[in-house]
Amino acid sequence: MTKFKSDFLRILSERGFIHQMSDETGLDDLLAKESVTAYIGYDPTASSLHVGHLMQIMMLRWFQATGHQPISLMGGGTGMVGDPSFKEEARKLMTIETIEENIASIKRCFSHYLDYDKGPKGGALMINNAEWLRPLNYLEFLRDVGRHFSVNRMLSFDSVKTRLDREQSLSFLEFNYMILQAYDFVELNQRYGCRLQMGGSDQWGNIINGIDLGHRMGTPQLYALTAPLLTTSSGAKMGKSASGAVWLNADMLSAYDFWQYWRNTEDADVERFLKLFTILPMDEIARLAALGGSEINEAKKILATEVTTLLHGRDAAEQAAETARKTFEEGALADTLPTVEVAAAELEAGIGLLALIVKAGLAATNGEARRHVQGGAVKINDAGVSDERMAVGTAEVTADGVIKLSLGKKKHMLIKPV
Repeated sequence: MTKFKSDFLRILSERGFIHQMSDETGLDDLLAKESVTAYIGYDPTASSLHVGHLMQIMMLRWFQATGHQPISLMGGGTGMVGDPSFKEEARKLMTIETIEENIASIKRCFSHYLDYDKGPKGGALMINNAEWLRPLNYLEFLRDVGRHFSVNRMLSFDSVKTRLDREQSLSFLEFNYMILQAYDFVELNQRYGCRLQMGGSDQWGNIINGIDLGHRMGTPQLYALTAPLLTTSSGAKMGKSASGAVWLNADMLSAYDFWQYWRNTEDADVERFLKLFTILPMDEIARLAALGGSEINEAKKILATEVTTLLHGRDAAEQAAETARKTFEEGALADTLPTVEVAAAELEAGIGLLALIVKAGLAATNGEARRHVQGGAVKINDAGVSDERMAVGTAEVTADGVIKLSLGKKKHMLIKPV
């Protein structure tokens, strides 16, 4: 492992964040001698980021913690085009209104990880590339910026070749994305002195493009740093679970469900995830990683609580941990379990079991719900149910005024009449 002079690269290296760097020595020297500005871009393709983005967010957090200035760049301009990198087909185009709504929603997440109030240099910056991309004059942009790009070279990028090799259409609109992203780097350097762009390893070609454009347009030396694309030990993509995306916004995924996602981490991933997604000291991580047998579950609980604390706060994380303890270890009905409200009149008439499972978010379709029932995975008030035609009604409401609906051992919802 390379010995770095700068705190930032040393921390990233020992925690497993680094995949590639454009000029390792040059970047390390720069970070060691002065405060540097760096950015990561986020296109607003949904109203929340998900766990798959968390590794890059943690990179920005460590960047600020070691004395540098992070920029979280919102793709209000590039989001109108859509990043084609390694995608099999074009993204669905979004209206400006949808993009703006998504950006407003996404912004709430970053304040949990970055401090935007430390003054003009130390504070993180939230910037929207629509500021400079939407007003562009097309002919001037082609002449001043487009002339620096070689189509031959752009066609050689893996992200483009993958589409073309599969004979999948790559629109001219998408082809422009890498030009716009490269131009972002130059604009951020000229406006804010930004010298470093970070991202996932799938962004390497786009970032190098920006460095080359900066060189041709007279910027100081720019730098690239990418993190590995993360999968679980079993090969699953980070950010997805059996019930859908693991969102970071609390209104899209509760703190309890977020905690449960991390509690269910595979044994082989515990040490790696503690390094990447918590700020626990390395010696404490080494202690937890050494736990074996059933003790590994204690390490998973600590992982879940620490990751949830960063996003939702310590109180919410500890409440999620206590809810899980009561539910799984004591078999108690914890009133802090995720709750779905159902009209009392609807319960009085009786709701089909399959429809209720879907309504509670434990299955996406009636067919999926039916398979769960047939497989013996569904319980009402901790009692197994096998009749897929069952109507759930007021008779199932407990003395606590709720119905506990469970899928397997780890997914529980409270159905509350209102």
